Amino acid sequence: MNAKEMLLDCLAYYGIPVTGSAGNVIELPKGYAVEVEPNGLYRLMSDGSVVAPFDDLDELSRFILDH
Repeated sequence: MNAKEMLLDCLAYYGIPVTGSAGNVIELPKGYAVEVEPNGLYRLMSDGSVVAPFDDLDELSRFILDH
């Protein structure tokens, strides 16, 4: 399973819907998007601005749910 597939699997586990996908970017509700970087990080963006990089998918998913 590659990094993008792992992200999609984790989002599904937490019940976070995916609204779109283009290349290495997954679009989510509330203006969020997650870019899967080749170095293993997941860059969370909100309306095009970087919020934070995450290397833990559970932490990333909980952050999205809480904000």
